[in-house]
Amino acid sequence: MESEDERFLAFMRDCFRNRIKKLINPVAVLDHIDFIGDEEKEEVKQLTDNKGRIFGTERLLTIIEAMPTPRPLGWRQQFCTALEEAGNKQAAVYLGPSAELPSPSMEAENDYRVKLIGILFPTLKDMDAKTVALSCYERKVITEEDKQNIEREINNKGNDSGARLLLERIVMNSTSWFSDFIVALRNTGQGHLIDDFIEKEEDKMEMSVPEHTSDSQASAVDQDDKADDKSIDSSDSLVDSGDMTADDSLNPAECDLYLAKSQDGKCIAENGSLDVSSDDQSKSDTEEESETNSSNQTGEIILRDYQKEVADPALQGKNIIICLPTGSGKTRVAVFIAKDHLDKRKNTETPGKVIVLVNKVPLVEQHHKKEFGKFLKHYKVIKVSGDSQLKISFTDAVRESDVIICTAQILENSLSRAKEEGYNGVRLSDLSLIIIDECHHTNKDSVYNNIMTRYIKQKMKNNSLRKKGEKEVPLPQILGLTASPGVGGAKNQQKAEEHILKICANLDASRIMTVRVNVSELQCKVKEPYKKFAIAEERRSDPFGDVIKRIMQDIHKYCNMCPLSDPGTQNYEQWVVQIEKKAAKEENQKERVCAEYLRKYNETLQLNDTIRMSDALKHLKKFYEEEMIKKDNPESDETFEITETDKYLFKLFRENKNELESLAKNPENENGKLAKLRTTILQQYAKMSKTKGIIFTQTRVSAIALHQWIEDNKKFTELGVRSKYIIGAGHSNVVKPMTSAEQKSVIEKFRCGAVNLLVSTTVTEEGIDIEECNIVIRYGLVTNEVAMVQARGRARAEESSYALVAQEGSGVVERESVNVYREKMMISAIENVQKLSQAEYLKKIQVLQIQTIKEKTLRKKKKMTKVVRDNPSQVTFLCRNCSVFVCTGDSIQIIERMHHVNVREEFKKLFIVRENKSLQDRCLDYQVNGEIACKKCSQTWGHMMIHQVIECPSLAVKNFVLDYGKEKKTVNKWSEVGIRFQEFDIADHGLLMPDESDSD
Repeated sequence: MESEDERFLAFMRDCFRNRIKKLINPVAVLDHIDFIGDEEKEEVKQLTDNKGRIFGTERLLTIIEAMPTPRPLGWRQQFCTALEEAGNKQAAVYLGPSAELPSPSMEAENDYRVKLIGILFPTLKDMDAKTVALSCYERKVITEEDKQNIEREINNKGNDSGARLLLERIVMNSTSWFSDFIVALRNTGQGHLIDDFIEKEEDKMEMSVPEHTSDSQASAVDQDDKADDKSIDSSDSLVDSGDMTADDSLNPAECDLYLAKSQDGKCIAENGSLDVSSDDQSKSDTEEESETNSSNQTGEIILRDYQKEVADPALQGKNIIICLPTGSGKTRVAVFIAKDHLDKRKNTETPGKVIVLVNKVPLVEQHHKKEFGKFLKHYKVIKVSGDSQLKISFTDAVRESDVIICTAQILENSLSRAKEEGYNGVRLSDLSLIIIDECHHTNKDSVYNNIMTRYIKQKMKNNSLRKKGEKEVPLPQILGLTASPGVGGAKNQQKAEEHILKICANLDASRIMTVRVNVSELQCKVKEPYKKFAIAEERRSDPFGDVIKRIMQDIHKYCNMCPLSDPGTQNYEQWVVQIEKKAAKEENQKERVCAEYLRKYNETLQLNDTIRMSDALKHLKKFYEEEMIKKDNPESDETFEITETDKYLFKLFRENKNELESLAKNPENENGKLAKLRTTILQQYAKMSKTKGIIFTQTRVSAIALHQWIEDNKKFTELGVRSKYIIGAGHSNVVKPMTSAEQKSVIEKFRCGAVNLLVSTTVTEEGIDIEECNIVIRYGLVTNEVAMVQARGRARAEESSYALVAQEGSGVVERESVNVYREKMMISAIENVQKLSQAEYLKKIQVLQIQTIKEKTLRKKKKMTKVVRDNPSQVTFLCRNCSVFVCTGDSIQIIERMHHVNVREEFKKLFIVRENKSLQDRCLDYQVNGEIACKKCSQTWGHMMIHQVIECPSLAVKNFVLDYGKEKKTVNKWSEVGIRFQEFDIADHGLLMPDESDSD
């Protein structure tokens, strides 16, 4: 029978090892134990000195676990006492014979405080470390030995190094270390170093955090299942991986980064979550429709008090930005403002014209069906996008409608052509209200900002006209909507405020509106999810990845390459992309092809760290199969030259293929993140039978592979998990993009319950209407604070959670902590901008607008100097792979300012047309056009498109080298070519077509 010691050691190893490793100073502990030998103690000390504390602790725990039985009597009590004596009291809490384990909530609170201190180190290093250490010692936050070591560090290496050691040591001892540390700072007159980052609540320095979920509730897997599946942690909770669950009742250090208590205290339920009134319990198709108070049966819109608060300036005709959290009803407020605007215009017999701009095609249909079309039935509402089948021009659609919902690019195209001779385009003066959805994108060269730059230029012209007493050009009112304007990468408060002011200036906003009076009502409406981290250990071995790296090393030697970064990293990919571009320009086909293959191997390494090895290998095999088919296709009439480089690369893969396939079948080699993801999903879906969730991942390939992984896992099926993936509509050579119809179909299935787990790229982070979710998981994906807020806002169902699954040492957790800090900085920046006097605010806005106009003018002039206006034939297009002549610039024509085609007869002799495998693999029920490829080397050049029943070869500029005579270039966008292409004229093309005889 298993002994108590064995059970305890197994419990420690399986459940808390990662956490304990971070809480132990092994060298100090060794002085207080005698149940391991001197040689083993010396081994631990040397490992700690050479590799660090974590490695030393790992070795100490391994030695304890491997002690021969029977173990020395009382060893466990001695170990716990040693931990306490060494100032490692937090670790002792987990290992005591009668230990009362901290709840996940308490662990989360502590984890967050540790991360906060780490983020604030640049400020805290300026403290007087010696006096603060003394005060911490007096409050028993550190031991006397710690104090002496810190003083020694200060004397030897300076105050900064001593401060770093102090901060490292305080987080290991007392569970009240954070509040004691703040008191120590204040007692030594240094409280200002941290007071700027926490709320000053002198009487609430130590707070208890209510538990949301008991350990038993957190369990997702039956005991019988644990024995059968090693990928599931055998603990009853996620605490083994340092999971973090944010609580509603947070201490001052957390700066209200998550949901704080409401001001009146009435919204906090017994379990610590927000209690919503019975009026808010019903659910509907959209986030705004979930507000059952917001409209009555007659279709009249009734705003909540917090919605009225932010809408008020716009109802007075002012330009504003409304900043409200996801799920709070921003769009419904916009509909109310639009209706009020149209009603007032109608009463004054000056008809209004409202245009709603969105940045994604699916949002056109969504806003039309769920919001504007639904509540503005007395007005003519029309939708226009790339998917629309309009029988009239956009100009006519605007003229004949009251409300137009469209993608911003459509309006920009019409505005840019309004001055062209013979073109009757839309002008800003034709509109009376512009509503800009997700307006935080109004920056730099975005289409939103291009439209608003026209607006601001006209406003400045109006100022001049007013001074001259001349008639001004009427301009529309502007309403911007966003859940998070972000801080634009700012690293300090001043830069964050500049970013907020810049967004306001770009939108010509008189104010940025947030809820300041009716905060408690908003908090009751918008439920913040619990937050948790599920961190997988770093891979101890990765034989599959080692084989891939070995192949890459062989290719490096073959081409005499010296990489500047390790394979599998983003830096390596950037390096190999530069190598490929350089080789293409130098017509070095050997190096160019090798670089292309190295990039594919690098992608495989990255996929190996994200999804199953079998999926990563499938991605690589598919690439090789397609390359082989291109070179040697028995069904094709064309034959291509197979170079020595091709032969070498094919042979290299064949030699290693069997080994890769064998390794991919061994589950012991899988990455730990998948096990953590599996546990996280199972716990949520086992706890709540009607759970709906989203997993956000980095790439389209990983989204599809994760969906397949879920489909293949029987445990998910048993729990009723039904998944689908959803990806973007942009072009991809690897994966067929989703059409808006396909996206809509998946979302509809999710809404009706046929699907209850979406695996998505960032395409659904913002804007697209997604049913309320119980759990949102970011799978190794952390970008910026805006994306974090948007993704977190998807988890707005009752008792929802927001989980981050990542690998230890990947830096993902640290980046998430920085985003949390930036979110707080953003909130503070908005408040500071709101506190400015109106005169000072308008002055700053005006200065920023003038700067923007000047910058755009200079960029435009610089761009114009690069344009080859008179003789585009001077630019020659060469195949990127084999450098064969393709055409000159004067052979290329442009369709709808977007598609670049070459319809010359002589060009047709240079390429072949073949199936696009990335399209065919999807088994679509509609016809797809083929790829066009170089007849000599099979390099892809573009695809065939149908324009007014005419087949046109459409070229992708990234597949060519551009020869300007004096230099060669490779570019990714046609806008970088520097040529004004001739517009495609179907009449001219008809004259060039060869005659077809009756016999033909």
